Amino acid sequence: MKVKKIKVNNFKSLVDFECPLDKFNCLVGLNGSGKSTVLQAFDFLSQQVRGDIKGWLEKRQWKPSEIHSKLTSKQNINFEVLLLHANRFEVNWTASFNCRTLRCTSELIHWNQNLIFEVKNGEYRIQALNEQKSREPINFDYQGSLISQIKESQLTPEILEFKRFFEGLLTLDLLEPEFLKKPTRRASKSLGLGGEGLSAFLHNLEEKERDFIQDKISICYPNLKQFNVSQMRSGLKKLFIQEQFKETTLEIESRHIADGFLRLLAVFAQLSLAPSFLLLDEIENGINPELIEFLMDTLVEARPQVLITTHSPMVLNYIEDDIAIKGVVYLYKEPNGATQAVRLFDIPSLREKLTVMGPGEVYDDTLLSQLVEEITLLKNLKPCKGWL
Repeated sequence: MKVKKIKVNNFKSLVDFECPLDKFNCLVGLNGSGKSTVLQAFDFLSQQVRGDIKGWLEKRQWKPSEIHSKLTSKQNINFEVLLLHANRFEVNWTASFNCRTLRCTSELIHWNQNLIFEVKNGEYRIQALNEQKSREPINFDYQGSLISQIKESQLTPEILEFKRFFEGLLTLDLLEPEFLKKPTRRASKSLGLGGEGLSAFLHNLEEKERDFIQDKISICYPNLKQFNVSQMRSGLKKLFIQEQFKETTLEIESRHIADGFLRLLAVFAQLSLAPSFLLLDEIENGINPELIEFLMDTLVEARPQVLITTHSPMVLNYIEDDIAIKGVVYLYKEPNGATQAVRLFDIPSLREKLTVMGPGEVYDDTLLSQLVEEITLLKNLKPCKGWL
C-alpha cells in the first residue's frame, strides 16, 4: 500500500488541508509554512493504530490542547487517508479524533469500497468482505483508533494489513546528533523521535540488515571498515566505528563521530527494515553536499514510500523531472494562517520553467512569496470539493 492523499482538518495549522502524494515526495516552502507540521500529522496518524496517545504527547512534550488548531473553535481533529493497494484499488480511512478523550470517536475503513470497520455512537463493527455483522458496544478503554486495542486475532486480514502499514510508518522529524550519540538500552523497530535509540537499534539487527547498512555507508565513507555496538555491564549499548587508513585502524566511539555520518547511518539503518513509509525532515542538514546525490538516489529508489522536506535547490536538482512533477509539493499559508498544499509543478509558470531548467534551478529562480496569487487563481478555476 501507499498513501495517495491525506486530508486533515484542525491539526495545528492544518485546517481544511489536502495533500496529494506519490511514491517519492518532497515538501518545500518558506520557513513556517507547515512542513514540519505535516510530518507531525503523519506521526499522529501512525500513532492512532499504536494507541498510547498520552505517551506520544509526553515524548513530544505537548499538551492535548496544543495539537488542535487555534485557527478554529473546533475540538475534534478530522482526517481522511486515501491509500492505493497494489496499484489496483483504494483503501479509505476516515476518523474524528477527540482531543479531550484522546480517542477516535467515529471511524470508517473502506476496502475497495466495502465497509470493513466502523466506530459510531459508542459501538463498533468489524466485518469481512461481503459479510454483514451487527455492531457491538465498546466496553473497554482505548486511545487513538479502536483498532489499537482490539486483539489481532479478532481482526480480518484486511484490517490487519491496514494496521501493519501504519505501524510501519516512521517519522524521523527530530533527528539530532546529540541523541544519536547517546548509549541506550531499549530497542524497537524505530530509532525514536530524535534518534536516541540508534545504538540499541543497531545492536538488535540481523546480519542481512547490518550488511545493507554497511554497503550503503561504505559508499559514502570508503575508509570505514565496520561499525560495532558493544553492550556494557549496565546494559547500555554503545556505538563504535572503525576506520582503516593504510596499516592503521582507528576506533572511534559515538560521541566523537561526525554528525553527518550519524545522520546517514540513522537513515540507512531505518531503511534496512523496509518500513512502509519513511518521513525525514530537512534531509540535507549536516550532510556533505557531495553525499547528497547518493542519499537522494537511495531514497528515490527505496522500497518504502518516502517523504522528505528540504530548503535546498541542490536536493531538488537530484530528482528527475517526472518524479518532481508528481512528488514535489509546495506548502504555503493562507491569510488566515492555515497551511495549504499544491504540487509545485502544477503551477503553470513553474511547469514552463521546468522545460528549460532542472527542478532545483526552477525553485532557486522563483520568489516563493509571490506564488500565492497564481495559486489562488488556479484554485478559483477548479470546482470546490467537500470536506469532512
